[in-house]
Formats: sequence, C-alpha cells, structure tokens
Amino acid sequence: MAGPIDLSSLRKALDSLQRGIIRATSAPEDEELRDAVIQRFEYSYELSWKMLKLVIEVESATPAAVDALSFRDLIREAAERGMVADVEAWFHYRYQRNITAHTYDEEKAAAVFRTALDFLPDAVALLSALEARIDA
Repeated sequence: MAGPIDLSSLRKALDSLQRGIIRATSAPEDEELRDAVIQRFEYSYELSWKMLKLVIEVESATPAAVDALSFRDLIREAAERGMVADVEAWFHYRYQRNITAHTYDEEKAAAVFRTALDFLPDAVALLSALEARIDA
C-alpha cells in the first residue's frame, strides 16, 4: 500500500467507545453515561467510514472514482474487498448516526445506544481488516 495511513485515531476512538460501553452497561440508569456512549459512537462511526474510504482510495487505481461513490456504494465496495462483513449493518449504523441529533427523545437515545453496542465489534473488525491491509 502506498503511503502510511495512521489508524491510531480510530483505534483510540474505539477504545474510548468500549470503555464508555463498559461503564454505561454497569450503570444503565445513568443517562449521562448513555449520552457519552452515543457521542463516542458518533465520532467512532465517522472515523470508521472515513478511514475505510481512505484505504480504498489508496488501493484504487482511480481514487477520484472512489471519492465519487455514494456511501452505500462505498460500503458495498468494502464488502467486496472483504473489509466489511455485513453491509446492511453499516447502513443501519449510518441511519442511527444521522438521528443522534434527536437523542433528546428517550426512545431514540435508547435505540442509538443499543446500536453503539452492536457497532463496536463490527468497527473493531473493520479496524483489524484495515490494519492487515496497511501492514501487508
């Protein structure tokens, strides 16, 4: 792979998300911990797909074509390359990320929190796949 790609920010974000989940699940009545997990989910999700896109661009013969892909097509491309296992899950993560502005709604906040729990292992798997490609 051409040029070094630094995944340390994604690794730190996922570690932070994991720590937040551990604390929040041990105190489920604590709304502030839940909200912290939601915020950590937001930036971990953003870093995940942006790093994914960067790696695909670097690997591509035509980076501009990758830049022109829609989010859905980017995730499908990642799946074809073996970087993402469950395309529909990543579509769901995006949907949930987009409703985080409405987490003042208890039901929505609870749904996004549950999504963060599902997201973490998929994001960790993505990080491992990206690291394997970079180190190859």
